[in-house]
Amino acid sequence: MTKRTAAKYKIDRRMGENIWGRPKSPVNRREYGPGQHGQRRKTKLSDFGLQLRAKQKLKGYYGDLTEKQFRRIYSEAERVKGDTGENLIGLLEKRLDAVIYRAKFVATMFAARQFVNHGHILVNGKRVNIPSFRVKEGDVIEVREKSKQIAVVLEATQLPERDVPEYIEADHSKLSAKFVRTPNLGDVPYPVIMEPNLVIEYYAQN
Repeated sequence: MTKRTAAKYKIDRRMGENIWGRPKSPVNRREYGPGQHGQRRKTKLSDFGLQLRAKQKLKGYYGDLTEKQFRRIYSEAERVKGDTGENLIGLLEKRLDAVIYRAKFVATMFAARQFVNHGHILVNGKRVNIPSFRVKEGDVIEVREKSKQIAVVLEATQLPERDVPEYIEADHSKLSAKFVRTPNLGDVPYPVIMEPNLVIEYYAQN
């Protein structure tokens, strides 16, 4: 098992939810935690516990972002006019690795980060190798010509388990996508319920 896969499964087990909707998630087989006492660990969470869990789940979903990265995005969401929770989701979805994942160029958010890091992606014709690069509305994202025959890309575009959301226009024949607009929370196809309002409450108190 690769390090990325192990990390992904560990997050699912820790959250007790299949947060990416992947068919091979261990949570599909059992919802309780690992170890001989896993089934006895489910206790009612405090308000703080619920807020922390919501934050960890959202961080984990986007490739297990570091606390420093996530807090920086939250701080920016707080400064922008409008609902902070909606702003937070919008900023997360504008990350280049998130767009690559949403466009189904790769199978997982972890793979998206690695794919961008390795220089396989062009934004408006220029190579970008920074996963946190923020795309803008109207930006065209495409797989570099030399990378279009990579097996993981060809396999990912055929995955039946998720669809490309409406705020991204993807052309899998050309392996290109256009970021049409910044989504609201209700537009994002999370397999599980995300609660950015609890994340805001967490940071407001800590």
